[in-house]
Amino acid sequence: MSLLVVGSVALDSVKTPFGQVDSVLGGSATYFATAASYFTDVKLVAVVGDDFPECHLEFMKGRGIDLSGLERSHGQTFRWRGEYGYQLNEAQTLETQLNVFQTFRPKLPPSYLNASYLFLANIDPSLQSEVLKQADAAKWVACDTMNFWIEGKKEALIQTIKGVDLLVINDGEARQLAEEHNLVKAAQRILSWGPKTLIIKRGEYGILMFHADTVFAAPAYPLETVFDPTGAGDTFAGGFMGYIAQQDRTDPATIRKAVIYGSVMASFNVEAFSLDGIRNLSRDAIGRRYQAFSEMTQFEPQ
Repeated sequence: MSLLVVGSVALDSVKTPFGQVDSVLGGSATYFATAASYFTDVKLVAVVGDDFPECHLEFMKGRGIDLSGLERSHGQTFRWRGEYGYQLNEAQTLETQLNVFQTFRPKLPPSYLNASYLFLANIDPSLQSEVLKQADAAKWVACDTMNFWIEGKKEALIQTIKGVDLLVINDGEARQLAEEHNLVKAAQRILSWGPKTLIIKRGEYGILMFHADTVFAAPAYPLETVFDPTGAGDTFAGGFMGYIAQQDRTDPATIRKAVIYGSVMASFNVEAFSLDGIRNLSRDAIGRRYQAFSEMTQFEPQ
C-alpha cells in the first residue's frame, strides 16, 4: 500500500560533542520517507530551493521515493542549524532560515490522491488541515507537531488532531498540549479529542503508546555510539508508518510491531550524522535488531 508524507526537506548544520556537519541533508519528510522506504512505496510532498544539491534528489530516487510532489522554487532551501550537549535529549536551535518553506502550500499531484496512508509531518497545522481535505481517500492518517505550533496555533492544531487516527509527539509536547503534567492524564485528554492512538516519544527512555484502553511501552535500544539524534522522531514515524502500510492493517498487534520497527529505524539513525545511519541498511540488519528488541523485552507472564 502506498504511503504519502507531507513535510520539509532541508539542509541542516549540526554540532554535537562528537563532531559537526554543515549543510547536510535533513528535514522531517526526508527522514520519514527514507525510513519508510525500507517497508513500502513512499510519495513525498515538500519544497526545495535552487541551491538544493542534485545528489540528494538522486539518493531519494534511489530509495524508490516518488518525488513527483517535490517542488523546486526560486530561492534558498529551508535551513536549520542546531547544537546538542552531552545529554543529546534536545537540540538548541541556533538559526532557522525558512526560505522557500515560508510560502510553501502543499498541493498533491493527481497520482497521490489515492494514497491509503498519510503522514502529516511537522508543519503549520493549518497546512496539515489543507492536506487532509485533499487526501480524503486516505484510510489511516497520522501527524506530528512541535511546541512552536502548540504555543502559536493551538486551536488550529486541535482541529487537525480531530481528523487524524494517530498523533506522534514527545513527552514535553504532550504535557504542554494537554496542560497536564501527568502523562497518563495528558494522554487521556488528547485521545478525547479524536485520535484512536497516541504515541509519546521519550528520547532515551523509549516510547509510550496509548491505544483504546491499553498502554504499550517500548524501551530505546541501548547503543554504544550515539552521534546525532536529529530526525530520530521522524525516522521512528517512518519505520512505524512504513510497516503499517506494508501490512495494510491497523489492529493492536500490528501497531505494537510497528512501534518496534519504528524504534529499530530510529536506533540506526542516531548512530551517524544526517541520514548516514539509514542510507544503506539491509533487511537482515533491520530484522536482527528487531529480534534483539524482542529478546530484550521478553518475559514470562505470571
